Amino acid sequence: MKKTVVLGATDNPSRFAYLAANKLKRYGHPIVPVGIRKGEVAGEQIITDKEPIAEVDTVTLYVGTKNLPGWYDYILSLKPKRIIFNPGTENQELEKLARQANIETIYGCTLVMLSAGDY
Repeated sequence: MKKTVVLGATDNPSRFAYLAANKLKRYGHPIVPVGIRKGEVAGEQIITDKEPIAEVDTVTLYVGTKNLPGWYDYILSLKPKRIIFNPGTENQELEKLARQANIETIYGCTLVMLSAGDY
């Protein structure tokens, strides 16, 4: 299973990050929710500082494009195998930095990928 950092995690059930965290867990993927507010999602505490996380397969983004620059260094420090740019998180600058670090970039939707068996 693919350890996934859900960046932009929230305990708000109306947000896509919340839905994705829960669906990832239901599909058996370990998650590490990272966000700006404390809370709990899918039985996990939301991390609010930029602490190191080992063995990250995927970072799935739920932070808007304009807010992503403050996260670049952290995302790259996790050394994920891939980054999923969910709708609304498109960012050519981060995509370029990721590719330079040999990190695969995918423009897609985590929820759809899970449902289609493409995760």
